[in-house]
Amino acid sequence: MDDEKYKQELRKLQIELVRSQIKAIAAGQKALVIFEGRDAAGKDGAIKRIAEHLSPRATRVVALPKPSDREQGEWYFQRYVRYLPSAGEWVLFNRSWYNRAGVEVVMGFSTLAEQEQFLLDVPSFERMLVQSGIVLIKYWLDVSRDEQHKRLKERRTDPLKTLKTGPMDVEAEKRFDAYTRARDDMLMRTHSPGAPWICVRSDHKKTARLNIMRHMLHVLADPAIAKKIAAPDKDVLFPFDADALTDGRLAR
Repeated sequence: MDDEKYKQELRKLQIELVRSQIKAIAAGQKALVIFEGRDAAGKDGAIKRIAEHLSPRATRVVALPKPSDREQGEWYFQRYVRYLPSAGEWVLFNRSWYNRAGVEVVMGFSTLAEQEQFLLDVPSFERMLVQSGIVLIKYWLDVSRDEQHKRLKERRTDPLKTLKTGPMDVEAEKRFDAYTRARDDMLMRTHSPGAPWICVRSDHKKTARLNIMRHMLHVLADPAIAKKIAAPDKDVLFPFDADALTDGRLAR
């Protein structure tokens, strides 16, 4: 997609997101959108474009640092609960409680027992969120090994991306296969009808962003707005199913 066409489509979708949020605020809609994925999968860029023109009072982007000593002694989900949306709010999580099924598994930041307990607990936790009236959307942004390498290398050489790089980037590349195994287990055990995973092939960032925004509008917008929006490209964005782990749709 050339830049001009991308900018035109991006603007169109951003306008519809603004219109949708106006209606969502009036209706008291509560939305929680979770962005997960490998390092350099494009989470930051997607969130930036989505939130760019939304109401700062009704939109919150949550990207939590590592837990404090006090938070480590809390119920695992407790630090996240305080950021859940109230009526008329959209909350975007840049990584979430799924850290326990991803980086903590690969890097050993929690015990095997804690990781297993999380996988047992999270479906019930998310079911409670949905039953409370929260619209929950979970995106897994998937990036190939080669594309991740390219993006992480750019971070190390581009001075404007210095703040996005760190020692964990090296580990992300070294442990690509370990992250794949953790991803597979997480998707299989935490995908449910009420809280499904939506997979996004994000090797092409701009295409991925546009398809995420289209999907969001189909879920969050009222029918009068949603019917004007093209359906997401199924080759880019699709609900998770077990076959995706072996048929080439998800990177290995």
